[in-house]
Amino acid sequence: MSDLHWKTAISDVEPNKVKVRGYPVDQLIGRISFAQAVYLVWKGEMPSPEVGKLIDAILVSSVDHGAGPPSVLTARTVTSTGAELNSAVAAGIQAISRYHGGAIEEGMRLFIRINTKRKETGDSLEKAVQDVLKEMKSQKQRASGFGHRLHKQDPRTQRLFALARDLGLAGEHMETALAVEKGLKEVTGRSLPMNVDGAIAALLCDLEIPPEIGNAFFILSRVAGLVAHVHEEKTKMRPMRKIHPTDFEYDGPSERKL
Repeated sequence: MSDLHWKTAISDVEPNKVKVRGYPVDQLIGRISFAQAVYLVWKGEMPSPEVGKLIDAILVSSVDHGAGPPSVLTARTVTSTGAELNSAVAAGIQAISRYHGGAIEEGMRLFIRINTKRKETGDSLEKAVQDVLKEMKSQKQRASGFGHRLHKQDPRTQRLFALARDLGLAGEHMETALAVEKGLKEVTGRSLPMNVDGAIAALLCDLEIPPEIGNAFFILSRVAGLVAHVHEEKTKMRPMRKIHPTDFEYDGPSERKL
């Protein structure tokens, strides 16, 4: 066997057959949702319909957040130069990092840290939260997933948590996230409501998703929104325009209901 030989457990392709994590793709088509397929590829096992529904909701929750985020401004700017779709979307993705869309992984690590401490010490959840938050405050560290420049109560957080409860998937990390929200006000004296990144972080922990790929859920979701912005920029705007980061207005449909 060659020194260059290597192995992968993700997919296997041979003449007239494509398998993902052992499942023939043609048998998955029309039988599972895209969200279930994402879970399968990333986790290696087929999720239940309930888990698939929650993953789908997570992806919907972050599909777009206006024209002002750095990823959108970046994608539109690159589009304005005449770049193709793939380059413009890739540029937008490159703008997603610690302070924009990167809070999910850090939030997951925070909730895991608190739960690990609670189990190791036998402390109550409230005490473990207080101890960790006080330590973070002394080190001038922020709690990712809490606070928002626009929303005082993120409607996406409430909906995701309600759905998790309905599906029977609300677990200890969701409980921890709510305890952190309460603890932050006590430790910092400021009201820092949980944003959608914090909610997603808690739910992904309860689904036993590795923190290392937590931000991938935001990235995958936001690709759809970036494609829409790139296409609009390419088809409606003049090339090489000066793109103001705040001086824009919405001119789409008025609020609609399903």
